[in-house]
Amino acid sequence: MSCSSSITTDLFNPNANRLVIAPSTTFHPTDRSRCKCVTNRRGFAFKGIVAAGVSVMGSSVITDPVQGLERLPFKPEGYNFWTWRGHKIHYVEQGEGFPIVLIHGFGASAFHWRYNIPELAKRYKVYAIDLLGFGWSDKAIIEYDAMVWKDQVEDFLKEIVKEQAILVGNSLGGFTALATAAELPEQVVGVALLNSAGQFGDIKGETIKSEETVLQAYFLKPLKEIFQRIVLGFLFWQAKQPARIESVLKSVYINASNVDDYLVESITMPAADPNAGEVYYRLMTRFMMNQSKYTLNSVLSKLSCPLLLLWGDLDPWVGPAKANRIKEFYPNTSLVNLQAGHCPHDEVPELVNGALIEWLSNAVNMS
Repeated sequence: MSCSSSITTDLFNPNANRLVIAPSTTFHPTDRSRCKCVTNRRGFAFKGIVAAGVSVMGSSVITDPVQGLERLPFKPEGYNFWTWRGHKIHYVEQGEGFPIVLIHGFGASAFHWRYNIPELAKRYKVYAIDLLGFGWSDKAIIEYDAMVWKDQVEDFLKEIVKEQAILVGNSLGGFTALATAAELPEQVVGVALLNSAGQFGDIKGETIKSEETVLQAYFLKPLKEIFQRIVLGFLFWQAKQPARIESVLKSVYINASNVDDYLVESITMPAADPNAGEVYYRLMTRFMMNQSKYTLNSVLSKLSCPLLLLWGDLDPWVGPAKANRIKEFYPNTSLVNLQAGHCPHDEVPELVNGALIEWLSNAVNMS
């Protein structure tokens, strides 16, 4: 199996034509044993259910890694832990050199960077953190908000990394990286996004929030919450059924062989936490329903460091149009288009590693 990972110097020129990287003709979809990430809202919600507390696999048998790629060893007990605001936060730390911090997406964990950490750690000091409520980090019963994860990563940089760094984020982790970089311009000297979450808002108009009536506050709002708990509780229960788990996972992967034990265990093992169900409910009702509160406009307008977009063009949820708009809004951006889905770092890690390492070498020299 081989993939073309050659990147031209135009990658570092914000005004250059965008670069499209596709697997070579000897690379076939049936040869892959990496995931094709969730590509629709139903699948995304399912992934959230799984990460929040579903346990389906009792074994710890891990299949062989993709041929030719080094993979992060899976540790059921986790790697390192840091206490933040009274909560246990899990993170992986490997390598030596300039710090690179990897931030996973919704429903994932540090283990989702399984094929990226070993390669990056050959040149840099790599950290991969589990956001609060996900992975091996505590399932805290709090009001989840985008700024909670921004604060977490900000403090992680100050207390653990303690020097300048570059942030790399996928999906939810991408927006978290942007928000953190905007707040710490002296410490964050570069950001790389892989199919980032976040949306553009109307910077001209302001939404006027109407005053909450007595009927809304004491009847409609509680009734809505009860209904939400019933519906989400059913979905949570349904997702626990082994047959359903297997069916949904196979539907979001290129082929059944890609649903390996490593990936499944990295998603389902956090399920044992007794707070998992409540965290899922809060994530789906508080955070997922209020994403428009923070916009890409506001974050990008505060950004001052180089930005790299590694974008999976086959992602029907966060397509290439969004990457183009980010580049238009923030000119100091390099764009690399990949023939991949929502999580290119796990679907085509060879291409992502190659493009990222070349951009990193330039960004680190400029810092």
